[in-house]
Order: sequence, then C-alpha cells, then structure tokens
Amino acid sequence: MAIRVTVAGATGWTGKAVVAAILKSSDLTLAAAVSRSAAGRDAGEAAGLPPAGVKIAPGLEEALAVPSDVVVDYTAPGAVRHHVLTALARGRHVVVGTSGLSAADYNVIDAAARTAGRGVIAAGNFSITATLLRRFAAEAARYVGDVEVIDYASAGKPDTPSGTARELAETLAALKRHPTAKPLAELSGVIETRGGAIGEGTPVMVHSLRLPSFVLACEAIFGAPDERLTIRHDAGASALPYVAGTLLAVRKVGETVGLTRGLDSLI
Repeated sequence: MAIRVTVAGATGWTGKAVVAAILKSSDLTLAAAVSRSAAGRDAGEAAGLPPAGVKIAPGLEEALAVPSDVVVDYTAPGAVRHHVLTALARGRHVVVGTSGLSAADYNVIDAAARTAGRGVIAAGNFSITATLLRRFAAEAARYVGDVEVIDYASAGKPDTPSGTARELAETLAALKRHPTAKPLAELSGVIETRGGAIGEGTPVMVHSLRLPSFVLACEAIFGAPDERLTIRHDAGASALPYVAGTLLAVRKVGETVGLTRGLDSLI
C-alpha cells in the first residue's frame, strides 16, 4: 500500500521538487499539499507536471482534513515547530526539512512524538553527501580535538547557523574531545568574533557567512600541531540533492517512534 504524503511548503525551492518526485513514485502518493501563495492551484501543475487532482490548501489544518500517513515540512523556521506538533496531534508521522529549530524545540518535538506514538525524522540537510560530511567529521574528531565549523549561505538566508552546521556542531560537541583553544571566558576584545558556541558537552564554535554567490556550504576545520584537515560540503543551485534523502525518510519514518536527527541511522 502506498504511503500517503502531505507536503507543507509545496511550492518552495525543495518542496516543489519533493512534490514532483512523489508524483513520479510508485510507492508514494500525494495526499495533500500546502502553500499559502498557491492555494487553490493543482499541486501537479504547480510542480511543472500534469494535473495531479490535488488542490493546494492554504494551511496545514485544511490539508490535514485529507487522510495521510506522513507530513513533510519544507516551510519556514517560524512555522515548523507548530506544524510538527499539529501533525503529531493529528496522528501523522513527520519529516522535517526546514532548518532553524533549536535544541529546546527538538526536545519538545521528541516528547510530543513519543506521547503520540509517532516518528519524526528531522535533518538540517537531507543530502546524502552532507550526511557523509557529518559522519567523516565525527570520525576525524576521534583523533583531533580542535575543530571549528564555517557555514556559508546566500545573503537572504533567514536562519543562522544553517541546519547543516548546527547538526554538525552538535554531533562534534557530544564527542569526547580535548580542544586546546582558549575558553571564551579567558578572551578579551570583541568576543563575538569567535562565533557561536553550539552543542552540549564540549561546544563547537560556528561561524556563519551570509553573502551573495553562495547557495549552501559547510566545512569542519580540524587543527593539530603543524597540520590541518578540512572536510567540506558544497551544494549546487538545484534542490535535487535533498529529494532522495527526504523520500528515504518518508519511507522509514513510520518504523520509528520519537525524534530521529539526521539521516545517519538510515543509510
């Protein structure tokens, strides 16, 4: 039986590509779609495909009136937490591709998912190669304790750091490391130039650049005496890299309960 999917943010950069992929899939079906700007349009036509017979709803509440199994959210940082909690309360599993959630937000979502007996898979980046960045960096951190993260994005990106950089920093911070850089409390000058400390355990400094010409990029820079290692991921201008990981999460989320961060456990 096909998995019925509701896509919130159905006409956005990634959401539109996800809708198109679902419509072309043999084991997934588009149950409903959400986009305030395209409400009333056919979801297939909005994705550049033939009509799909699914009218785009203006909000998630309206879309959830149609039976579905999984909600995919590619909306905006200010809306995603409410969307996830609403979907869980209505008995749906959720896949979250929207970045900008805090650790506190994820704690609330995990508790709500466990109460509802549903699964949530959230990733700051559903790209397989971005997932490998996180995995390879975690391996490097076993041997090199000093690491910082640089996050690059376009000038208009609203959240900082990116979800990719946040998840990478949180992963590295949780590992047993012994960095040699001076603690913030021992520094003088403009302390903010050291970046933001992210993660529980041994926080990792993250520096976010927001400039024209960048799409998304993230790098972990490791430093040891007389040598450095840089592990970097660069995203191109299309949403294609995120589609395969999103659909993988859609297919797997029904087997989970509670929150799963990232694709690491799925690949």
